[in-house]
Amino acid sequence: MRCKVELSNKILIRYFWISLGFISFILGTIGIVLPLLPTVPFYLLTLYCFSKGSQRLHQWFRQTDLYKKHLADFVQKRTMSIKAKFKVFFMVTAIMSIGYYFMPMDFFWIKYVMLTVWIIHTIYLFWGIKTDKI
Repeated sequence: MRCKVELSNKILIRYFWISLGFISFILGTIGIVLPLLPTVPFYLLTLYCFSKGSQRLHQWFRQTDLYKKHLADFVQKRTMSIKAKFKVFFMVTAIMSIGYYFMPMDFFWIKYVMLTVWIIHTIYLFWGIKTDKI
């Protein structure tokens, strides 16, 4: 009986991650058309959620260059090098500034939301995540 309960919990957690992955994939795809939603973070979240939902996909993701170069140290040590922080900062700034630039002036409140998201991202990136002492 206990084995069935543990198995069903694992299946429920697996379906939760896969469902969250599909939701973030949909939001990332909508972000292609609607500049308010950042596409790249939602697609990275999609990959993360699908990898948590599938053991085989998780093992494959851990072998990719993206994981090895940018995420492995962060996952293990919970720190990032200053170089990695600046790469993330410039990529997010470039992506969000393109959306900000092409946003019509009629949606000025969305520009404020985008600016607020960028400021929160910058604060968390540089002060919330510890810098690796090399």
